[in-house]
Amino acid sequence: MRKLKKNSEGQTRRDFIKNAAIASSFMIVPRHVLGGVGFISPSDQLNLAAIGAGGKGASDIRNASVNGRERVTALCDVDFSGSAKASVERFPDAKLYADFRKMLDTEKDIDAVTISTPDHVHGPAAKYAMERGKHVYVQKPMTHNIKEARMLTEMARSQKVVTQMGNQGGSNELLKLVQKWVDDDKIGKIAKVEVWTNRPVWPQGGAFPKPNPSAKPDALNWDLWLGPSPEIPYTPELHPFSWRGWWNYGTGALGDVGCHLIDIPFRTLGLHYPTDAECSVGSVYSGMWTPDYHPDGCPASSFISLNFAATAKSKSPINMTWMDGGIKPAHPDIIPADQEIGGGANGVLIIGEKGIIATNINDSSPLMPKLYLNDGTQEFGPQTEENIEPEYGHQRKWVDACKAGFGSSEHKGLTSSFDYAGPMTETVLMGNLAIRSYMLRRENARGQMEFYGRKKLLWDGDKLLITNFEDANQFVGRTYREGWEM
Repeated sequence: MRKLKKNSEGQTRRDFIKNAAIASSFMIVPRHVLGGVGFISPSDQLNLAAIGAGGKGASDIRNASVNGRERVTALCDVDFSGSAKASVERFPDAKLYADFRKMLDTEKDIDAVTISTPDHVHGPAAKYAMERGKHVYVQKPMTHNIKEARMLTEMARSQKVVTQMGNQGGSNELLKLVQKWVDDDKIGKIAKVEVWTNRPVWPQGGAFPKPNPSAKPDALNWDLWLGPSPEIPYTPELHPFSWRGWWNYGTGALGDVGCHLIDIPFRTLGLHYPTDAECSVGSVYSGMWTPDYHPDGCPASSFISLNFAATAKSKSPINMTWMDGGIKPAHPDIIPADQEIGGGANGVLIIGEKGIIATNINDSSPLMPKLYLNDGTQEFGPQTEENIEPEYGHQRKWVDACKAGFGSSEHKGLTSSFDYAGPMTETVLMGNLAIRSYMLRRENARGQMEFYGRKKLLWDGDKLLITNFEDANQFVGRTYREGWEM
């Protein structure tokens, strides 16, 4: 285990970065004297590590490194033979690990980590890192379940670490145009929001795939991939992507794009925890009369209704509906019939008494904000976006905030620190809680199977509690495999 290097005052390099005010009292040779114009002193760099270095993890750590401005010292992945190879080639000096716990316990100089694993590992990895004082950037959804989101939100404050969730569209400057339309009362009193997506675009709604241990790649550490989930034999259909449709690992369509789409009205209207949740899901019939029943997986389609109390921005209660599986809302009369609503396959409608705001998905797609008023007025934002830096600088802004420190103006300026991303993620995952409750069934006195959770669920957000149906509370959190508890 290598030791932290200390300066003459006994201060570690990480202390140097975190305590800029103290560090500024030391005499530092100007960087241009040391290394010429543009030279970056090692003490000005963050030591970054990636937990999940392939797929989205490759772009997260690449963007966080800011074209080499920061130092990537370690990479963690359960399979470096796949897409993680690109990160190894980009950062050849980084040490490689399969287990993030070993990496964080060994590499003491790590300042901050990006976490881009399947959803079920987000919470355990972020908790382990924050307990060790590391700043964290966590892909959306912030966690696998509501309880974990609340835990991490509170831990970020107590540990005084800088956090950001990876819903990069939250840093899109065009959101300010949507906010201005609302703040200027362009569409008047708002009572309704409609959100939809074409997800899932992966296998979902059927029977759990069969294991095939003989097909496991030699380089894959399957036990670490399973993480907090129950031990099962290697199942090819789960890795590297189709895990999204199974509750032990993923969070379905909501988890995939809910933090992009719901972010727009949640942010713009200043929403907080929903007061209730209700849902219905599409049925799949492989035979006559009896629908298939696969409670271990997400449904092929769903419809969710969430209600919110009035806020300072919304000024009235809001009903939000979510549709996935390709289901879309009706085409509003004030939007010309030859114009697609929102972004077509994905979109948001914020509906007011004087008009409608329509947008596309808020990820790296063009937001395309559009304003339609009842009097026929139309106002469109840019239909294309000229991005000066990747993903609106979402990762770079987090890195700058890490260097400025907890509570700094850079930190407070982040669009998805856990203070915001936590409640928003809880709202997204409330839809999944409703879906899982909807699928609960048991045998009744007549020997028939009945679905007994199909009701509106009343939610006390402060207490993390469904108040009118106790059995639904089992889905607020999860059960963890031994050694992975949170």
